[in-house]
Amino acid sequence: MGRNYYVYILANKHSAVLYTGVTNDLKRRVYEHKSKVAGGFTRKYNIDKLVYCEVLSDPYSAITREKQIKAGSRRKKVELVEKYNPAWEDLYEGL
Repeated sequence: MGRNYYVYILANKHSAVLYTGVTNDLKRRVYEHKSKVAGGFTRKYNIDKLVYCEVLSDPYSAITREKQIKAGSRRKKVELVEKYNPAWEDLYEGL
């Protein structure tokens, strides 16, 4: 059985700021964002609410998809989140 890779979108409390990332351990990575272990952009803007994730089977596909999402407009990211998570709920507890 192969390893899974995740492309995810995090938002801050009011969903004003979005962050797109990629990881091979989604639960650990989101925990790092929530506990402010991950520095930089997500700490600065208090981004810690998991609002979207995709599962991919290889790292190259995951990185390609992350770049694709990042290259899109904010409107495209919002549409992606709202298609799968219209209430913008924090999906972390369900991991």
